[in-house]
Amino acid sequence: MPSPAPDLLSLDLYDQPGHLIRRAQQIATQLFRDVLGPDVTPVQYAILRMLQESPGIDQVTLARLVALDNSTTADIAARLESKGWIHREILPRRQRRLSLTAEGEAMLASFVPMCTSCASACSRHWSQRNRRSSSACCASSCSCTMPAKPRPSRIPPRTANNRSPRSARAGCGSPGAMTD
Repeated sequence: MPSPAPDLLSLDLYDQPGHLIRRAQQIATQLFRDVLGPDVTPVQYAILRMLQESPGIDQVTLARLVALDNSTTADIAARLESKGWIHREILPRRQRRLSLTAEGEAMLASFVPMCTSCASACSRHWSQRNRRSSSACCASSCSCTMPAKPRPSRIPPRTANNRSPRSARAGCGSPGAMTD
């Protein structure tokens, strides 16, 4: 005798990873704003940190490294430039090279200790083991949808037709996917 079909409406919302990830992101964003204030958003902070790690990278590479689309990255870069935190240099073929200004470096230096405090606040109720496994689970989920984060000395070179190598664009489980 076949088993009865599961009642799809009986799924507990708080057992669904997507819902929990969304809630965790909401909480992390609120903590970030509570600690750092309204001057910088988490995405702006990510861009500033990547520019610190990879000074002079082009805007398209930056977008890929912080997992944003090119137009969103361009809008955020324009806002950061208007604040005086980054410099955008126009290159041939309408590319832009980005770097932190002295003011941007100073602002980022003031943000880093607060971000450390924010990260601690996000995980203050977790055991050390849960902290490691939660970070590993998040990193694993992200690695399926975006390339592994190259270190500044390993940023993939552009090919002759100015496109990223296949390995930098490959998805989770594909033969060209980058792994750390």
